[in-house]
Amino acid sequence: MSSEITFPRQYARTQRFTQGAPRGFGVAAGRITFLRSKAADDSTTCLWVLDPDTGTERLVADPSVLLGGAAEDLSAEERARRERSREGAAGIVGYALDSAGDLAAFTLSGRLFVVSLSADAAPRELTVPGPVIDPRPSPTGTHIAYVAAGALRVVAVDGSADRALAEPDGDEVTWGLAEFIAAEEMSRFRGYWWAPDGSALIVARVDNTPVDRWWISDPANPAAAPSEVAYPAAGTPNAEVTAWLIGLDGTRTELAWDHAAHPYLASVHWSAGGDPLLSVQPRDQKQLRTLAVDLVAGTTRELHTETDDVWIDLVPGVPAWTPDGRLVRLVDADGARRVVVADKELTDRRLFVRAILDIADEDVLITASAGTDASTPEIGEVHVYRVAADGVTRVSTEPGVHTAVRSGATTVLVSSSLERFGARVTVLRDGAGLATITSYAATPVLTARVELLRAGERGIPCALLLPTGFDPASGERLPVLMDPYGGPHGPRVLAAHNPHLTSQWFADQGFAVLVADGRGTPGHSPEWEKSIHLDLGPISLQDQVDALHAVAAERPWLDTTRVGIRGWSYGGYLSALAVLRRPDVFHAAVAGAPVTDMALYDTHYTERYLGVPAEQPAAYRRNSLVTGTELGEVAAGRRPLMLVHGLADDNVVVAHTLRLSSALLAAGYPHEVLPLSGVTHMTPQEQVAENLLLLQVDFLHRALARPASD
Repeated sequence: MSSEITFPRQYARTQRFTQGAPRGFGVAAGRITFLRSKAADDSTTCLWVLDPDTGTERLVADPSVLLGGAAEDLSAEERARRERSREGAAGIVGYALDSAGDLAAFTLSGRLFVVSLSADAAPRELTVPGPVIDPRPSPTGTHIAYVAAGALRVVAVDGSADRALAEPDGDEVTWGLAEFIAAEEMSRFRGYWWAPDGSALIVARVDNTPVDRWWISDPANPAAAPSEVAYPAAGTPNAEVTAWLIGLDGTRTELAWDHAAHPYLASVHWSAGGDPLLSVQPRDQKQLRTLAVDLVAGTTRELHTETDDVWIDLVPGVPAWTPDGRLVRLVDADGARRVVVADKELTDRRLFVRAILDIADEDVLITASAGTDASTPEIGEVHVYRVAADGVTRVSTEPGVHTAVRSGATTVLVSSSLERFGARVTVLRDGAGLATITSYAATPVLTARVELLRAGERGIPCALLLPTGFDPASGERLPVLMDPYGGPHGPRVLAAHNPHLTSQWFADQGFAVLVADGRGTPGHSPEWEKSIHLDLGPISLQDQVDALHAVAAERPWLDTTRVGIRGWSYGGYLSALAVLRRPDVFHAAVAGAPVTDMALYDTHYTERYLGVPAEQPAAYRRNSLVTGTELGEVAAGRRPLMLVHGLADDNVVVAHTLRLSSALLAAGYPHEVLPLSGVTHMTPQEQVAENLLLLQVDFLHRALARPASD
């Protein structure tokens, strides 16, 4: 047997080429902190510090040393937090700093550690109740707040005076943690926020009592009791979330707003720029209210309300204050998502703002893609910009996908491009390059050869990948494999190398692989994203069909009598939808973790796009695979379909696949089901990740070996 490593094995062993790559950057006092494992085949992440003036990197905290070589022991709460953030690494997967950037706090195996970064000191463990979740130093560096057993606690940095500031007053109550919906759908992964002077905190109290209970079992271990999950499916009650001002002296005040009208706590911002800000949303997400908190009375006053006829997207980082007290927010207007500071729009239709990275008095640092009025219609590029009253300046220079972290004059710029593997990390000071941070990530055994293009009348962004060495003039016709995510929040057509590696591997197995980002995907315009309202699946599917036909019309060597489609999560839903709704176009599908019944998915996501089930029953039927497809009619087409699902998935539960499989069986529709024991919505297990690729390509080779019959 050959000892040469294959792409599927390398892809799995390196956690999709993430191991050894630096990430999780922090900037304070000119010092750079970051996370990185020691090698490409090492999943244990360590904490490092870079001195940008000398380029010296220093290992600050090594889990293998701190745990004495023992394996990690994660609590159920910590495993759930990592699942929500799609964190598959081991070791130190997160940390928090004080304002000076001198003190870092982190957890290992539920134990609390702190380390001084300004001195060459070893980490110290603070003996506190555990397991510890989400420790954060006060801005002053004198205390550490953390969550244990659902209570928000605080301890002095020397380990003394540990105490609970808020303890659960019911079995379903937690303090200081984000509820399921906030972490899964709002990108709010935390549940408490320090005052700038370290004297108090705003703390979320979550009561899961109203939420329906689901049970996730492990059929491979029948002796194990099923896990109880509080899951807010569309149309059912959410957790009750309130916010409280809690002082270190023990005082406690509930912050008041109209919870019945605006039950979602979307974000909290507390800085020296002004009063604390809460942003809250109604259940239909057509408003975003920004409220300022009166710290004495606990009341709130409205600063701004954004409204939209369809929905308002939440963007991390706003609303927020500039240091000198001006409100920063985003607005969707006239074909663009724009930065607004003190009611003045600082960007226009030439940019579509993706994220707010940093806010200073003189400017706002953002990421953005080319807007509807851009002079150069870039495909798949995301750049870093400085936005100020006197204009917009692009910080990133080379074509590609960029992001950044900034504090003061120091910026960490993370840049990916189609021309190289992985990301390059550069430290800038006052805009000039100062140092780079080393990556230990593996070099892939293949090279992605990507053609970015726009397809059809709507100019759908696409990426086309062909087998290495393929010659279109050879007369050979290639089966086509569509490889989409194709839905909200998940762009796949990017001007970066690594996102296309798996598609290139499939291409090298004899397919022309086409990736299309149709309507609903981010980064184009608000109208593009929101055009899927009430027609989530049908519109996404139509754009996959249109992209395929447009690209094939100009490339006669694409064999449209042999078209497969594969995807995971929304991409899995889209893949199953393709063979069930359009068997005239698609001839085989691999659907991984598909949402098959929209009423089984969560409130915040599903109701944003389809409304509440009781008010929009037709939309739910139309967009669901189980209820919206006449399975008896499509059964005669017998398009091969493989369903893959992790049995431990608590996001898209396996009931989705089981219900579709039952309906297909009742309709006489042949299909395959691959259950993954112990696997969640992620597939971090090495053997699972490797073999999933091999099984998919084997299925597609069998299904598309010859032209499909009508």
